[in-house]
Amino acid sequence: ASVVIADEIHDADLGLLSGRPVLLEDADRRKSDELLFHLINMAGAPGGGLLLTARAAPSGWETALPDLRSRLNALAVAELPPPDDVVLEGLLRKFFREHHILPSDDLVAYLLRRIERSAPRAREVVQKLDEAADAEQRPVTRALARQILEIDDETSGLFE
Repeated sequence: ASVVIADEIHDADLGLLSGRPVLLEDADRRKSDELLFHLINMAGAPGGGLLLTARAAPSGWETALPDLRSRLNALAVAELPPPDDVVLEGLLRKFFREHHILPSDDLVAYLLRRIERSAPRAREVVQKLDEAADAEQRPVTRALARQILEIDDETSGLFE
């Protein structure tokens, strides 16, 4: 499948995506209703398919295109709850593996109790831990995690 971010897709990309399964991330934050309309129509072509991710159900998205509105209302929707401990632990361990880090069980348990329960946040925390460990020439530990999370807490409202 081709993975594309909704606010990064352009008209020129449509030809490359035709006849292929497409995962459209953050579809509720798209820049173009017309592009989404075309992607939905292309999903029915041989070899095509479309999976959308979003933070809200398609029935609640704003659009000025009546044909797109009808297609959005007809989409099958599955709501995914925040990951439980088992899923979040699996995500953390996967993201650590991608960074070639073998975390201690203590570190993973510490993070499970303190981070937002989402895959993007888990990925972000692991990325920040890896960058901090590289910058400071030290291993990824619970103490480093505490430091990173404290910095995040201090800066979390600055740009909102």
